[in-house]
Amino acid sequence: MKKQKFSTRVLAEVAIFAALAFALDALQGGIWRGVFASGGSIGLAMLPIFLISYRRGLLPGILCGLIVSLVQMLGGIYVINAASFENGFLRVMGPFLQIMLDYILAYTVVGFAGCFAGLYHSSEKRSRKILWMVVGCTVAGLLKYACHVIAGGVFWLNQGSSFMNIADTSWLYSFIYNGAYSLPNIVLCGAIMVVLVRFYPQFIEVNEQSKNKEVIEHEASKEE
Repeated sequence: MKKQKFSTRVLAEVAIFAALAFALDALQGGIWRGVFASGGSIGLAMLPIFLISYRRGLLPGILCGLIVSLVQMLGGIYVINAASFENGFLRVMGPFLQIMLDYILAYTVVGFAGCFAGLYHSSEKRSRKILWMVVGCTVAGLLKYACHVIAGGVFWLNQGSSFMNIADTSWLYSFIYNGAYSLPNIVLCGAIMVVLVRFYPQFIEVNEQSKNKEVIEHEASKEE
């Protein structure tokens, strides 16, 4: 891929995909409300972030995920009571770290799928494109899963909850609870991305004519 140009067109795409991801997150959250009592849902919210990450690369993908995270927080957040920790460091930094893991980083790290965009676009065989698509979506999805597992294991144990008859007294609860929605999301969104690669690659690949037009627009804006 060529060096990333943050043209008006790219920023517009980031905003559109972020809005779509937020809408999907809100929709799936409503559908699964009550199933995952401590938060989490199964759906397609990661899909728009995957799309922009492969269309435009790492930085636009991260920016899109960050926007989704910040807008999501406007609807309300749950912050741990720092006074419940005996550890002095967690009493001071606990709420900040919990917000970072549960909210700010959770969708931002999905943009790291863009790390594999270059390998995807430079591959000539479709099988190689599919490979790098699967790898990127899996890695990015697992990073999001890791954020929730760490937050659950450090901040949300011993709250009196249980899931699938597993009490929240150990890290196993965090792995199982967060995996119950995170892993299906990875499979679902990754599978749709593979279908797009196979049948609708135009949603992922920007044609050369559009790229050249964006470069011209970007250079013109710099001159102004």
